[in-house]
Amino acid sequence: MDPLLKLLRDNSALVPAQIGKLLNLSEAQVTEKIKQYERDQVILGYRAILNEEKLSLDRVRAAIEVKLTPERDGGFDRIAERVARYAEVRSCFLMSGGYDLLVIVEGLNLHEVAMFVAEKLATIQGVTSTATHFMLKPYKDHGVLMKADENEERLPVSP
Repeated sequence: MDPLLKLLRDNSALVPAQIGKLLNLSEAQVTEKIKQYERDQVILGYRAILNEEKLSLDRVRAAIEVKLTPERDGGFDRIAERVARYAEVRSCFLMSGGYDLLVIVEGLNLHEVAMFVAEKLATIQGVTSTATHFMLKPYKDHGVLMKADENEERLPVSP
């Protein structure tokens, strides 16, 4: 992977001048590379990772395992793309193993998530079953610890 992409993935708040210094590139070179990655849809967006507990956001998240019957000539893609278009859906992944899709959804309360599953997700043709797991507390999100340790204590190594 391009070191520029690694830097942006780890900290999208870096500006081209900072990236240029780290990579021995000019600011103009960095800006052009970023624009090209955006045009090529390698970079699809930028986002901040928020500590929602500090913002007192009482949102409910759930991971939903979805089993599907693949469509003729479309496989899982058309169904997955339809699921991914719902506003409640934060992420949608094709999976190996005991189920076909992993869908991460967000709602204002348990009832809202349950109604999404019952009225929208489960009614899609090709969806054969769902299993909903509510997320209770985040400890790490997108590689970022939700609580910074004052004592960066290393885990013990056992022989």
